[in-house]
Amino acid sequence: MHKSTPVPPTIVLVHGAFTDASSWAGVISLLHAAGFTVRAPANPLRGLAQDAAYIRSVVRDIDVPVVLVGHDYGGAVITHAATDADNVVALCYVAAFGLDAGECVLDITNRFAPVPVADATFTAALPTQIPRGPESELYIRKERFPQVYAADLPTSVNDALSVAQRPIACSALTSRSGPPAWASKPSWYAIATADRILNPTAQRFMAQRMAATEHVLDGSHAVVLSQPAAVVAMIQEAAEQGTGHGDGDGLRKAF
Repeated sequence: MHKSTPVPPTIVLVHGAFTDASSWAGVISLLHAAGFTVRAPANPLRGLAQDAAYIRSVVRDIDVPVVLVGHDYGGAVITHAATDADNVVALCYVAAFGLDAGECVLDITNRFAPVPVADATFTAALPTQIPRGPESELYIRKERFPQVYAADLPTSVNDALSVAQRPIACSALTSRSGPPAWASKPSWYAIATADRILNPTAQRFMAQRMAATEHVLDGSHAVVLSQPAAVVAMIQEAAEQGTGHGDGDGLRKAF
């Protein structure tokens, strides 16, 4: 009998606040080169329950194992979305919020020493009110964006990111999480040691609380852009161990 070739998991990438799915471009390119199928849906950034329901629907439409990856607020979304998603075999957090049951994003940020983003954001009312929708959303001030979000990226990239940023609804920051998926699924966490959005100490706390396999990256909050190879190395490790495929089973290193 011939041994069947295992199907590699699909990698689903969930972006966070102040950016969009294009922030994963470098990661996607390397994952494709390594033989993975990738999905990078647009995270609505409107509220935790709504955003998680959308990502959950994306995952449920995939008929192979899934590695779910979240950056920033995207971590809160995958934590809430994957609890009852049987095909999710591993979770990867990249400088991300891994909330516990009943927690919100502000609970984590308020628990640790303030970082520069605390005085670099501003709130704007939505131009058109949507019934039962958010009333205001949060931005990073354009002149502060390079310092707080992506100090390790070129000025030209920061200029583009600052004007193209996707705001997050303020109510999303106070939405309470449900039972965490990381309590029942293997997790990995990339800690960004020079992060000025999410305190690195908070990142270590969340990684240790979920008993995650830790990868320490010397980078800003934007490590998905500045260090895509390091992020992909973690994702590939999670994909191999989460599906029990050992050293890759045909998936080649692309970095």
